[in-house]
Amino acid sequence: MNDAYKLLRIGLVGLGLREYWNQFEGLEARLHGYLDEAGKRISAPQRFLVNLGLVDSHERALAAGHRCRQDDIDILFVYVTTYALSATVLPVLLRAKVPVILLNLQPAPAIDYVRFNQMESRTAMTGEWLAHCASCPVPEIVNVMQRLDMPVHQVTGMLHNDDVCWKQIDEWLQAAATVKALSHSRLGLLGHYYSGMLDITTDLVQVSGRFGVHVEQLEVEELSALRREVDESAKSEMVRRFHDFFAIEEGCDPLEVERAAATAVALDRLVRKHDLDLMAYYYRGVGIAENENVMSSIIPGASLLTGHSVPIAGEYEVKNAIAMKILDLMGVGGSFTEYYAMDFDADLVLMGHDGPGHVGIAQDKIKLRPLQVYHGKVGRGLSVEMSVRHGSVTLLSIVEDRERGFSFLASSAESVPGDVLEIGNTNSRYRFRSGAREFVEKWNAAGPAHHCAIGVGNVLPQLQKISSILNFHFHCIG
Repeated sequence: MNDAYKLLRIGLVGLGLREYWNQFEGLEARLHGYLDEAGKRISAPQRFLVNLGLVDSHERALAAGHRCRQDDIDILFVYVTTYALSATVLPVLLRAKVPVILLNLQPAPAIDYVRFNQMESRTAMTGEWLAHCASCPVPEIVNVMQRLDMPVHQVTGMLHNDDVCWKQIDEWLQAAATVKALSHSRLGLLGHYYSGMLDITTDLVQVSGRFGVHVEQLEVEELSALRREVDESAKSEMVRRFHDFFAIEEGCDPLEVERAAATAVALDRLVRKHDLDLMAYYYRGVGIAENENVMSSIIPGASLLTGHSVPIAGEYEVKNAIAMKILDLMGVGGSFTEYYAMDFDADLVLMGHDGPGHVGIAQDKIKLRPLQVYHGKVGRGLSVEMSVRHGSVTLLSIVEDRERGFSFLASSAESVPGDVLEIGNTNSRYRFRSGAREFVEKWNAAGPAHHCAIGVGNVLPQLQKISSILNFHFHCIG
């Protein structure tokens, strides 16, 4: 695939009315100037901008609409520079068929009323008024789009000196880039579901159809075969990487470290071979010792990959692997977790999970601990233990939705210091604005699977925009 098509491809079109140009001298050029300034603000090396110009007639709208298809845009910014007919923009929207952001941007905070009213020409006054008239046609355009069941989003503000407005625009661009990257991702599925864990079962048609993610079914035997080929040199190099990446406890048997290192090398090779961007796994391996050996030593290698932007979810949690990938693409982590208990004395929710952890959001260096048994699973070996960095965090769950395939369930919280269980898992303490009891009941009522992904910082506004671009419902729990 041409790498240029992996860039976010942005369409930018300005709206005007052709009848104005002969009536009001300089207005058309002035509005073109607005559009070009917006284009400069939106442009970036990692983006491909398609400036469709100022559309002021049905003919130009048709041409702009066809160009949207030719240039394969991912998102369309419609800059309403002055009054324009809804019939003028409609041909663009009908052909673009991408998320639309209406930019209602004034050129100044306010009209200079004194200067305006001192102008000698009423015609010039009208032209000046039209240069500030961006808000006028927005209700008309939104009305038409809603009647045609077209999703529409708005940013209202000023072209210049408006950090709030441009922060929103940048969030839309980041959201679109995340969705674009996700739609070009390859999801590896290794093994099978944890028997009886019905909430995590997922319709893969919906996964590919709603997110654009390609699903690659993998065989555990292939991973075992790759591990068989790992030589001492590759294993020793991975042991060295383990010492850099993890805080390895003294109780860890060096032979267990080497066993996990050999599996990590094989897992890296499997990921490269299939060009994977994310993965979900679970396998008992009972009856075939080699497979059991591989799957019981996978956690450290999976943590390494998770920390290097190939998030790996245990228990074959497909939806959560995608949630982790979204948070990772946003640059805020994406670690596997679930809530398991509450501390009513401190009004906290305790959350954690065995399996891979994300080094990018750990409070301290991730620890490698020995476990004599993996609870509910086969085998024993090494596990990772970490706490999520103290401060603001965001939880994300992707929930099955009968109407739209999936919805986003999200919440913000505070990761707080204090005693945690030292059992070889990710474990953290979280304070929610609504309190532990209310959070748990509202979260459960939304119907998520029992796992979720966690990232650092409050990124709820960005997640809401990603959800909107995907045309999903967004539920936020306080």
